[in-house]
Amino acid sequence: MMAAGRGATGRQARAAGGGHRTALRVIALAAVAHMLRSRRFYARIVTVVIAVRALGQIGQENQASTMARLSAWDKRQVERLERKAKSQGRAITASVQMARSGAPRDLAAKVNRP
Repeated sequence: MMAAGRGATGRQARAAGGGHRTALRVIALAAVAHMLRSRRFYARIVTVVIAVRALGQIGQENQASTMARLSAWDKRQVERLERKAKSQGRAITASVQMARSGAPRDLAAKVNRP
């Protein structure tokens, strides 16, 4: 008999819990309805949308300026490497010309002396 009594109490608790959940749902629905009628709520939504949009644009501009700086740096590096290659090309050309011209005459005379 005690087991039957416990079962009845459990059913009553579940029924009361269902009523409690229903009450919370009604309260939540009323709060949402109140928010949707509020001008202040819409003003906050508009403010948040504007702020998010502004932050997005700031991020895009920051990314664009970063890419511009990176592009300028890359251009400077390419120009530096081109100047270095040109300089090395001139040095090689001068070395080839010197090798073709032969040893200096006075150096040959100094080497041949005992």
